[in-house]
Amino acid sequence: MKLGLDILGGDYAPNNCIDGAIMALESLPSSVKMVLIGDAELAKTYLKNKGVSEDAFEFVHAPDVIEMGEHPTKALSQKPNSSIAVGFQLLKQGAIQSFASAGNTGAMLVGAMFSVKTIPGVIRPCITSMLPKEDGGFGIVLDVGSNADCKPDVLYQFAMMGNVYAREVYKISTPKIGLLNIGEEPEKGNLVAQATHALMKNSKDFNFIGNVEGIEVFEDKADVIVCEGFTGNILLKTAEAFYSLIKKRNRSDSYFDTFNYELYGGTPILGINANAMIAHGKSSALAFKNMMVLSKDIVEANLNEKIKTIFQ
Repeated sequence: MKLGLDILGGDYAPNNCIDGAIMALESLPSSVKMVLIGDAELAKTYLKNKGVSEDAFEFVHAPDVIEMGEHPTKALSQKPNSSIAVGFQLLKQGAIQSFASAGNTGAMLVGAMFSVKTIPGVIRPCITSMLPKEDGGFGIVLDVGSNADCKPDVLYQFAMMGNVYAREVYKISTPKIGLLNIGEEPEKGNLVAQATHALMKNSKDFNFIGNVEGIEVFEDKADVIVCEGFTGNILLKTAEAFYSLIKKRNRSDSYFDTFNYELYGGTPILGINANAMIAHGKSSALAFKNMMVLSKDIVEANLNEKIKTIFQ
């Protein structure tokens, strides 16, 4: 198995990217090889200075960077030698089984859709985030930013993909699927939420348990919570802000410590024909390490093929 990592993506590249890859060596089996995509000579020099043999990795030279503020589509076409463009080309060719980056999120999404492409039948790919539950478990929320506006049929598909993700990667045998809303009654919410509830209520594709309110997202009511990316991103960043506020006040709590994004590393893009991972732009070395471990788990779970099956 070969896992590609963009070492030029993120606010603290390449240091955090490479340090995370070094940390991941201890957690990944010998059958897994990480492929560092970016400035190869820079990476080799960095490893040498760290006292790490370059033989532990493979390298693909891709010297250009798609900056965070660049237009995704233009940047991908104008920078074919960028780490993101090259990473997706390797993924398309099957030279790597997964590609991970903390770089320009828009470029990652556009690269996914125009290189490996979406699974036939999937209207829009989406991204997820983990929600720590108060009882010690975890839930999944999707979408968390890639689709600000969604129609009911798109949200229904998010539920289908989230169901497979929870079952195959997190081993939840029968995930409970909830729809994020402002009340538990079917008629609550905006027109999209009402129409989505009507679509989901008699579904045979997943175990729909009804609406989930904001006060219930960290409880055990649902394993997968579905919403459009606008709302999901606000929920995610509010949780991150709450964690930061607690840390600023030097408070420590075993439950709230699980809100640390570094523990999860990144998220897969669900609904595409290959395994691609997106990480937070400010990712630390620990976050990169955990993203590479999750990449391995997703490849082993054959996640994208399992999602393909439900859309055939």
